[in-house]
Amino acid sequence: MLTKQANPFHRHERGWQKMKKLPLYALALLVLAGGAGLMGAGRLDDSQGNNEGNTSYAIGLWGDLPYSDVQAITGVPNLIADMNSQDLAFTVHDGDLKAGNGTPNSTTPTTCSDALYTQALGYFNSLRAPAILTPGDNDWTDCDRPSNGGFSSLERLDHERAVFFSDPFSLGQHRLHQEVQSAPPCLGVSGSVPCVENRRWTLGGVTYATLNIQGSCNNLCDTAPDPAEFAARNAADIAWLLETFAEAKQRHSAAIMLISQVDPGFDLTDGTRGPLRNPKTLAETDGQPDGFQQFLLALRTEVVAFEKPVAYVHGDSHYFRVDKPFLDDQGRRLENFTRVETYGDNQSNGTNDVNWLKVYVNSASREVFAYQPQIVPGNRTAVAAP
Repeated sequence: MLTKQANPFHRHERGWQKMKKLPLYALALLVLAGGAGLMGAGRLDDSQGNNEGNTSYAIGLWGDLPYSDVQAITGVPNLIADMNSQDLAFTVHDGDLKAGNGTPNSTTPTTCSDALYTQALGYFNSLRAPAILTPGDNDWTDCDRPSNGGFSSLERLDHERAVFFSDPFSLGQHRLHQEVQSAPPCLGVSGSVPCVENRRWTLGGVTYATLNIQGSCNNLCDTAPDPAEFAARNAADIAWLLETFAEAKQRHSAAIMLISQVDPGFDLTDGTRGPLRNPKTLAETDGQPDGFQQFLLALRTEVVAFEKPVAYVHGDSHYFRVDKPFLDDQGRRLENFTRVETYGDNQSNGTNDVNWLKVYVNSASREVFAYQPQIVPGNRTAVAAP
């Protein structure tokens, strides 16, 4: 059962105290909900994490944004206003709060400074529906690049955990209670820490989970690869995956949706967008360190055993698509698996390329998920909105 929380300021230091420090363009986002403002909003609290009452609803998916000043100042506020104008049960950002490298002389934060996460917090808390996210490589594993400020990747992930994941609730003007992974541990600067960014919730007979799985070979390549960090987080991700399927079975969920940042590659068809891998063995074939095979093997086993619809949502390669690229070890397509890649910046010229995906969810329908692209009218640049 969804209930309103009596105290709309209950965010510890994470919400209101940080919001007071936002730059003007981020504070302006608070009015996007048609005067509903963050301060006056109630928050949805599913304290049991089940929400079994609603079998039909819609959610919003986005990610890999913003990547430029125009996207940060104009594109994302337009997207948020568009989401807020629609009746959504929740929204999920699948990672990357910035481009892969900082932009010299930018107006908005484009390195991994604290201001980047404060800006993102403003975006998420200006969303009317519960706002959920999973980290992206551009906002932690790649922060050690000189162009991003030369930060410690682990320290930046610790910072994200403190800013976005300090309690078991989502962000947004209405909050959703979530299950939080506590074991096995991930790594932080000072040693083992809970993987608090991995979340799970069930709504209307569908089970959802986020997993911290990253581009840049899942932290096994790029500027400063960290095999120890990868090993701990990979074990945690696989454990969270297995627990998610077990819980969905126990709840008799009609479907599962998994959300992470990375495009892990599923086959040999498109090396320009994701790693190439043998679709039967799931081994990477392009010579890069393979940070995904173990996870994909576990995912495939669970998808086959679950039998009902499974959606895997990711960003990373910036190409909107809904397809079925996953094969079993005999080369047969897994009919119940759908890959969903959200819109992300897909321009090299600073265009305001900011859109999102609406998903209609009906646990009583055969396929459960139906996908409808949302081209934000105010962000159209090549062809004017009618």
